[in-house]
Amino acid sequence: MWGLVRLLLAWLGGWGCMGRLAAPAWAWAGSRGHPGPALLRTRRSWVWNQFFVIEEYAGPEPVLIGKLHSDVDRGEGRTKYLLTGEGAGTVFVIDEATGNIHVTKSLDREEKAQYVLLAQAVDRASNRPLEPPSEFIIKVQDINDNPPIFPLGPYHATVPEMSNVGTSVIQVTAHDADDPSYGNSAKLVYTVLDGLPFFSVDPQTGVVRTAIPNMDRETQEEFLVVIQAKDMGGHMGGLSGSTTVTVTLSDVNDNPPKFPQSLYQFSVVETAGPGTLVGRLRAQDPDLGDNALMAYSILDGEGSEAFSISTDSQGRDGLLTVRKPLDFESRRSYAFRVEATNTLIDPAYLRRGPFKDVASVRVVVQDAPEPPAFTQAAYHLTVPENKAPGTLVGQISAADLDSPASPIRYSILPHSDPDRCFSIQPEEGTIHTAAPLDREARVWHNLTVLATELGWSWGPERGWVPPLVAKWSTPTAPPQISPVGSPVGIPQDSSAQASRVQVTIQTLDENDNAPQLAEPYDTFVCDSAAPGQLIQVIQALDRDEVGNSSHVSFQGPLGPDANFTVRDNRDGSASLLLPSRPAPPRQAPYLVPIELWDWGQPALSSTATVTVSVCRCQPDGSVASCWPEAHLSAAGLSTGALLAIITCVGALLALVVLFVALRRQKQEALMVLEEEDVRENIITYDDEGGGEEDTEAFDITALQNPDGAAPQAPGPPARRDVLPRARVSRQPRPPGPADVAQLLVLRLREADEDPSVPPYDSVQVYGYEGRGSSCGSLSSLGSGSEAGGVPGPAEPLDDWGPLFRTLAELYGAKEPPAP
Repeated sequence: MWGLVRLLLAWLGGWGCMGRLAAPAWAWAGSRGHPGPALLRTRRSWVWNQFFVIEEYAGPEPVLIGKLHSDVDRGEGRTKYLLTGEGAGTVFVIDEATGNIHVTKSLDREEKAQYVLLAQAVDRASNRPLEPPSEFIIKVQDINDNPPIFPLGPYHATVPEMSNVGTSVIQVTAHDADDPSYGNSAKLVYTVLDGLPFFSVDPQTGVVRTAIPNMDRETQEEFLVVIQAKDMGGHMGGLSGSTTVTVTLSDVNDNPPKFPQSLYQFSVVETAGPGTLVGRLRAQDPDLGDNALMAYSILDGEGSEAFSISTDSQGRDGLLTVRKPLDFESRRSYAFRVEATNTLIDPAYLRRGPFKDVASVRVVVQDAPEPPAFTQAAYHLTVPENKAPGTLVGQISAADLDSPASPIRYSILPHSDPDRCFSIQPEEGTIHTAAPLDREARVWHNLTVLATELGWSWGPERGWVPPLVAKWSTPTAPPQISPVGSPVGIPQDSSAQASRVQVTIQTLDENDNAPQLAEPYDTFVCDSAAPGQLIQVIQALDRDEVGNSSHVSFQGPLGPDANFTVRDNRDGSASLLLPSRPAPPRQAPYLVPIELWDWGQPALSSTATVTVSVCRCQPDGSVASCWPEAHLSAAGLSTGALLAIITCVGALLALVVLFVALRRQKQEALMVLEEEDVRENIITYDDEGGGEEDTEAFDITALQNPDGAAPQAPGPPARRDVLPRARVSRQPRPPGPADVAQLLVLRLREADEDPSVPPYDSVQVYGYEGRGSSCGSLSSLGSGSEAGGVPGPAEPLDDWGPLFRTLAELYGAKEPPAP
């Protein structure tokens, strides 16, 4: 049996390679008739090799890929082979009698590489297993049907410029879906299709490297390299795929800066202040980013004193600015050198240096009209107070630096001298007083003096000047005009050529104020005070500066009859004392005259008065009462009592005024209502009807039961409120619905045809609603009466349109003649 199987497998050839499966550890005893597994190791009866099938096979179908055979099969046809597992019955089928396995369709190894199936031999009659089931594998054998692909392509890479040969740029990787373990279908080889001679690729690894040295970014920045991957080891017949690699050269600092010109010339006006931009310098550097950043500096000391240079925010341009004020009259040009240097230098490329360059710069200072310059930055002048107007205070001087002979006009800005205390001579600049000054009122005066150049001004605002016709020979000479026109030259101030200066004038002091008391003194003394007692310390004040620096003398009343004594303390103060003979008490206070004088030149004096009241004091020295207050208390009313009385009287007056105002407001409101009520035919009365309880005005019983209401006799009912009048009889309307509807029609006709009713409606109460409220509408639209109670022609309601159809049906019927 073994030889037969071997011959069969040898006949199949390339379909498989012979192999043998080992017997399981547990022998299957079902085929021996045993009820369960026995712990016996038996020989495995299944014998076959692992099967193979070529993918994408296009031969006749189905294709035999192998055969199963069991030792139990004696060729009697009693054995049936069964196949289960992946693809059984659809992809793979088995001949139940012979055990031949066929594949029914083309397979793709990339979709599924192998199939696991289960084979079993059973008895054809009873389906009893003859052998235990056994698992085997059918593998799909690969063919070269998939080209290589680059899943991450296209690629982008960067390499520094000037790199050495062999510098790694990037690695590209291709994938082949074929089986790498079978043949050369998945063995790839990389080559460069485009990009030589600059780059190369490793055939096995796919690493792209530089192939030549010193590739310059400034010459060519980007390269496109095409890489091909070919399977079958690169041999003929293999499949291939390609991708692109975009290689960008990154910048390095391999180029020094270079000025495009060796000499730069600039001009600047002399009035340009510090920080004014004079010009820009740029040294060219083909590098990028930080490799092109530059720093500029002035090499010569002559230029660095007047000018400075800095780099702009981009780090590329040099900004030449004024460092200190320039003066055309002192120096008219500057010449110096400027150096540009790279801020970042790569030591690997120093051989390509030096990384700096030098250029010459010449700056010409242009003359400009300058405002007058004062001889001093600020002036401090003094003048005594109380001097007559026109007194000389001092002189201000300014000159025109461009033309020293040019006249200057001086003026005081009005806002700096609002009181017009000073004046200035326009041509000479001398300042005089315009009013007497008082140091005690104002010590310092801060003036702003304006110096303006005088010159000729020609133009349309001063006279007519034809375009391109006027020619000036010199700045101060009148222009020469062609015959087409004659301009008028008027000298005027140039507001642009003016300068200001601060002038401080101090008012000097003179002794022109007599000393006086520092404050009004009103003091008291006890009637029991001892002689020589101090009553008050008196201070003096002198507004003059000289007087305050010297002492002020005091002198009081002299003579034996003096009631008080004044003692000079010689320090600007005096003491008021009680003399040895006390002052007699009296109701009026004492007025003590005091004379004060200073020691200025000339000496000035004044007389002041101190008020002293004689009061009755308590034992502890506090004031009990003074004579003026006691005089007021004799009247019996104090100040507090008077205030309380006045407050009460004011409150009473306010209440009275409020009461009168309320009364007047109420009367005015009633009068307005009466005057505005202009309606006519309106009778106002206070009579109120009896309401529903009043049963005497009309017969209410008729309304309780409309069925028992008898029709009234023709003629109006008797009315007791108006005189009866003749009326025109009217034919009643035909009765509508029974009961209430007929009653309402009758009542309505009576009201319409009664000429004795007043010109207003009367209210009638209907206490009966009828059976089922069939009364309908109580509207008076059915009334056909006109003014005076005489019926007029009724307007046909049918002419009003479909919207009034219901109304026409209710009230448009003709009334039958009266019975």
